Amino acid sequence: MSENATHHVVMLPWSAFGHLIPFFQLSIDIAKLGIHVSFISTPKNIQRLPKPPSDLSHLLHLVEIPFPSSLDSSHVSGGEATVDIPFDKIQYLKLAWDQMQNPVKEFVSKLQPDWIICDFHAHWTVEIAQELHVKLMYYSVYSASTIVFFGPPGRMRAPTLPEVLTSPREWVNFPSSVAFQRNEAIAFYQSAYIENVTGLRDIDRIASVIDSANALSFRSCYEMEGEYLNLYQELIEKPVIPVGLLPPEMPERRLVDESWSKTFEWLDAQATKSVVFVGFGSECKLSKDQVFEIAYGLELSELPFLWTLRKPSWAIHDHDSLPLGFCERTSKRGKVCFGWAPQKEILSHKSIGGSLFHSGWGSIIETLMFGHTLVVLPFVVDQPLNAKALLDKGLAIEVKRNNEDGSFSRDDIAKCLREAMVLEEGEMLRIKTREIAKVVGDLKLHHDYMKAFVKFLRT
Repeated sequence: MSENATHHVVMLPWSAFGHLIPFFQLSIDIAKLGIHVSFISTPKNIQRLPKPPSDLSHLLHLVEIPFPSSLDSSHVSGGEATVDIPFDKIQYLKLAWDQMQNPVKEFVSKLQPDWIICDFHAHWTVEIAQELHVKLMYYSVYSASTIVFFGPPGRMRAPTLPEVLTSPREWVNFPSSVAFQRNEAIAFYQSAYIENVTGLRDIDRIASVIDSANALSFRSCYEMEGEYLNLYQELIEKPVIPVGLLPPEMPERRLVDESWSKTFEWLDAQATKSVVFVGFGSECKLSKDQVFEIAYGLELSELPFLWTLRKPSWAIHDHDSLPLGFCERTSKRGKVCFGWAPQKEILSHKSIGGSLFHSGWGSIIETLMFGHTLVVLPFVVDQPLNAKALLDKGLAIEVKRNNEDGSFSRDDIAKCLREAMVLEEGEMLRIKTREIAKVVGDLKLHHDYMKAFVKFLRT
């Protein structure tokens, strides 16, 4: 590590943990290579981040910008991250960030960093960077295939309709099925292409940042998304730099609390690669029908499973979250664990062989790293596009959904799980998964990407 660090970067992630954590990981990795980093977020978000390595305390600084008191707290229920707020209220979190423009500008003005590395929401960093003569970079925690789907900034801003989002894009010059289904397109259009309480459309925010950025960086690599990374550089005619996949370090088995010891003892008793891990994270707020259909699908599959489930808002008690008698009927081959779960320790366990999940980009990386076969059931934002990109590469099976209402069936969940885990027709999927796991888990490869990225920051 260089002790004589002269370059300074300000990080400005969006307030969702699927964004905060990749920005935090990137901050740690570039600090290890001698870059000074100031990581900006609100107090509650910073308090919930993992503790940074103590030997980086002189290089990595967590900077709290107070949440604006002028915002009506009833809109965000006292929360400062998307996980705390109903989906329809997240627009008020963007409004809060817009009101933090001045304190961010004051901080940048005093610091005079070399770079601002920002997320999609902070369109006003364009003005700050230009006025203060600081270089600006957009860091995408989304896959390159997702960003390519929306095209260069001019295409992003152009008038469109949900129907247009249901077909692969004409500027993609190689075979690709990346597109939304009809119900997904309508939901995405309403959240990104319609002006919200901030007076802006989300698509205009990201278009402004990409349009004015000196460079773009992606949590990606050429081995996984080379064709999309190269195409986007052609489309925007500016540097596009993959920083690697930022795979998590292989965890040692450490029990955070005693309550998990019995679950790990149960996993230890299962056959190697026989258990399906089921998890949809904290951001996916599933309806009762959806949770019950997943439960019945697991039951029909007759496969061993471990399901981590946060009690939904519609359930009074944990047991209300599942069909009557489900836990009793499946107790000999499955476990449901409520609340927080040590996900990396679970995924790294030898008995886990597959995952049923939402196909968020960070979860894809984490799951493929351990060589698990993927059964994807996407719900929001970029998840449907990631699912199609995985299908194109033969790296996943997707649960079929009704094109109009997005509903899915227990029978198809059971069928997809059995194909992924045990049936002969899933063998090619299992082979390809093992092959890509070597790339995703190649720590030297991703460290080399990070070194090249830091070299770019210093030029």
